[in-house]
Amino acid sequence: MTRSDVTIAPLGRSRLELSEAGGVAARAFYDDPFFVFLSPRPLIRARGLGIFWRAVVASIIDTGEVLAARRHDGTLVGVAASIGPGRLPLSARAQLQQSAGALYALFPRPRALVDGTRYLVAIDKEHPREPLWYLALLVVDPLVQRSGIGTALQRQMLERADTEGVDCYLETQNERNIPYYGRFGYEVAQELHPVKNGPPLWTMRRKAGPA
Repeated sequence: MTRSDVTIAPLGRSRLELSEAGGVAARAFYDDPFFVFLSPRPLIRARGLGIFWRAVVASIIDTGEVLAARRHDGTLVGVAASIGPGRLPLSARAQLQQSAGALYALFPRPRALVDGTRYLVAIDKEHPREPLWYLALLVVDPLVQRSGIGTALQRQMLERADTEGVDCYLETQNERNIPYYGRFGYEVAQELHPVKNGPPLWTMRRKAGPA
């Protein structure tokens, strides 16, 4: 599959489309070191990831911008969720929606709720307070990764950030993602270790290019 085989458009708000987005994210994050650490049992992890990411996308879609990459047959193969300058923090309702999703997803493993909360606190503490474009989620189905879909999903946000003269920001818990995002101008800002013996987490920032 190539970039020309997919269409990029806003994700709809239906339950079906939100569930599709959660499914793509679950497949993309299935072997992610952070989520393996939180939920080592494969079946429980697969179930929990779908629940969690569906809740995250649903909580962002009314405030941020959620783009979907679909094949010509309508199959969803990628999702990007970004939040523009001045739109953080999310509303109390959206934050509650995310928390409920995380609770439901991690309920089978209470220890994961404790560790996951420590990561979230560390993320919030390090998040810059000035206006930024925040890339909250970028996922491509593992079957079609490395085909330019991730680049296409980011393009709109990066172009707007450069036009507006606003930096971009993200977090990643997978070291393999650091050189990937580096291709788009992101640089590591912090390496965080919120949980002893847990995987690190990196914050990354991209300076705005010339308008």
